[in-house]
Amino acid sequence: MSTPSAPGSVVGPATPPSRLGDMTRRGGWQASFFMLPALVLLVVFLIYPTIWTILLSFNSGRGLQFREWVGFANYERLFEDKRFLDLSNFPPTGALVNNVLWLVLYTGLCLLFGLLIAVLATRVRYETVIKAIVFVPMAIAATAVALIWKFVYSPDPDTGVLNAIIGGLGGNPIPWLGRESTVNYALIFANVWASAGFAMVVLSAALKGISQEVIEAARTDGATERQIFRRIQLPLLSLPIAVVTVWLMINVIKLFDLIYIATPGGGPNGKSEVIAFTMYNQTFEGGKGGYGAAVAVIMLLLIVPIMGFNIKRFRSEAVVQ
Repeated sequence: MSTPSAPGSVVGPATPPSRLGDMTRRGGWQASFFMLPALVLLVVFLIYPTIWTILLSFNSGRGLQFREWVGFANYERLFEDKRFLDLSNFPPTGALVNNVLWLVLYTGLCLLFGLLIAVLATRVRYETVIKAIVFVPMAIAATAVALIWKFVYSPDPDTGVLNAIIGGLGGNPIPWLGRESTVNYALIFANVWASAGFAMVVLSAALKGISQEVIEAARTDGATERQIFRRIQLPLLSLPIAVVTVWLMINVIKLFDLIYIATPGGGPNGKSEVIAFTMYNQTFEGGKGGYGAAVAVIMLLLIVPIMGFNIKRFRSEAVVQ
C-alpha cells in the first residue's frame, strides 16, 4: 500500500540517479566544448606570455632569449636606476614617480571634466553637439594626438598656438615640452583632452538612467540642484565612476605612444619617462630583455590590485546598480 503524498506536492516518477549523472556529465562536456576556444586564447595570449615574461625577468634576456640566470639582479638594478626611481632628492623623481603623478592628475582631471560636462550638457539645448565636440578627440589615434599637441606646444610663436597667445600678450615663449618643470603637466593635459570624452559618455549614459521620478520628488521636497547632485545623482554614479577610474588608471600604467612621439628620448633628461616607456627603451633600444621584463613585471604588479578593486566593486552589495 502506497503512502499518501503530502498536500501540494507533485507526484511523478523521479529521475534515476544514473540518468541524472549522465545528463550532468553531458552538459559539462558541452560547456567545456564551447569554452575551449576562449580558454585557448586565454592561455596563448595571456597566461603563457605572463609566465614567460616573469621567467625572463630573472634572466639576462639578451635578444629576448634565455641565456644566463641572474636571479633578482634585474630588479635590484631597476630600483637603483635613478631614471626609474630617484629618492635622493625631494620631491622624488623618475619614471615610477611620473606614473604616480599621471595616476593622480590624469585620472582626477578626466573624471572631473567628464562628470562636469555630462551634468551641464543635459541643461542646454545643444546637448548632442557639445557631447560630440568633446568626444571627437577619442576618435583620434594617440600618435596623432601627440603630433597635434607637439605643434600646439611648439616654442616657435609662428607654429605653437600657446606661445602665439603668450607672445600676443607680451610674454616670452615657453618651451612646454623642453622644460623639466612643465613637460609632464603639458603631456597630462594633452591626454586629458583626448580621454575626457570617454568619461563624459559613460557618466552621461549613467545619469540618463537615473529615474526622473526620484529627481522630481526631491525637487518637490525643496532640495536644491546641488543637494540633488550630491545626495542622489553622485551616489547612484558610484559604479560607473569606479569603472571609468579603473579604465583610466590602466591607460596610465601602459601609457607609451603619446610620450614616445611628443618627447623623443623621454623628454629633457628623461623627465617625461614612465614605466611603459622605460620597458620599451630598455628592451628594444638597449637590448636588455631581462631588464625590460622586470619593468613589465612591475607594471603587472601595479595593475593587479586595480583589477582586484574593480572586481570587488562589482561584487559589493553596497554599490547601487
